[in-house]
Amino acid sequence: MKKKIWFNRWFNNVFYFINLIKNNEDNNEFIIYGSHPNKNTIYSNACDYFEVEPELSGEDYVEYCLDFCRRNEIDVFIPYNELLIISKNTHRFEEMGTKVLVSSDSNLIETIMDKAKFYEDCKHSKIFTLPEYYIVNTAAEFIEAYNKLSRGNTKVCIKPVIAAGGSGFRVIDNEAATLKNLLGNINHKVAYDEVVRILSSEEYFQDLMVMEYLDGPEYSIDCLAYNGELLAAVPRKKVDSRVRALENIPELTELARKTEEFYKLPYIFNIQVKYKDGIPKLLEINPRMAGGLNATCFCGINYPYLAIQLILGEKVSVPAPVLDIATTKIENRFILKQN
Repeated sequence: MKKKIWFNRWFNNVFYFINLIKNNEDNNEFIIYGSHPNKNTIYSNACDYFEVEPELSGEDYVEYCLDFCRRNEIDVFIPYNELLIISKNTHRFEEMGTKVLVSSDSNLIETIMDKAKFYEDCKHSKIFTLPEYYIVNTAAEFIEAYNKLSRGNTKVCIKPVIAAGGSGFRVIDNEAATLKNLLGNINHKVAYDEVVRILSSEEYFQDLMVMEYLDGPEYSIDCLAYNGELLAAVPRKKVDSRVRALENIPELTELARKTEEFYKLPYIFNIQVKYKDGIPKLLEINPRMAGGLNATCFCGINYPYLAIQLILGEKVSVPAPVLDIATTKIENRFILKQN
């Protein structure tokens, strides 16, 4: 019997993950379900069944997910939207026979998704080298942190402690206040005075991370793991906005091994680091498939399909990755299904 897989509200790159699952090397067949509040989301084209999600959050959204799995007899649920609260409720899905591709250790997920909490935790695990940083909640605290970090002409950046991808990330650079920057390409630069002005408009704001800017190459390490054992780790270098290089970096694969040994994250996760002065420093960990995972799968490892095999209790064979290759992407057009 074909297993039923459900992707709830994801980013558009899940289109590639679905096709990787469908076009697996064992020719196993699946029925793919998808959902999103936007009926025109591109991955609806890759799904066998697609549903428009209601605009819900929190416990109401969990109830919707439970109902979706129940009425569609879903075998494997691969969540993105409301990942944390779904992690807290994995037992409820398991009771109806639905396996959820996320760690059931919700305390760990909550820590990882909050950069302030996770950086503090990393000080105890001693796995990662951390950037120099401060957590601030007022404009005065920001000014103090900026002054400490910017000594010696060190660039400074800011980002929310809880955010997806690069949301809210800004490099503080006074060139951002020039006409040249205004009329140039869109970027993540913002002038210091502008940051102070905006932050000063609120007496108190949620945790904001102020940290040294890391000026070296950036890597995402896509990891596959099960029962505390690292099965694959491929460093993916960000070359430019469209090019990614899959490289053999032993110190990064060792970093992935130590991470799995300590945190025991299951299935697929992603470690992001950026170099400074030859040292890889932690940016964050994503306890899920990363947006760029489809590029990594060019190494010959079908991460999404193997993760499904693992959660279903099947034996997996992980090939040695083909590395030292570069990938790129182009825009494409599709005729949308009428959902």
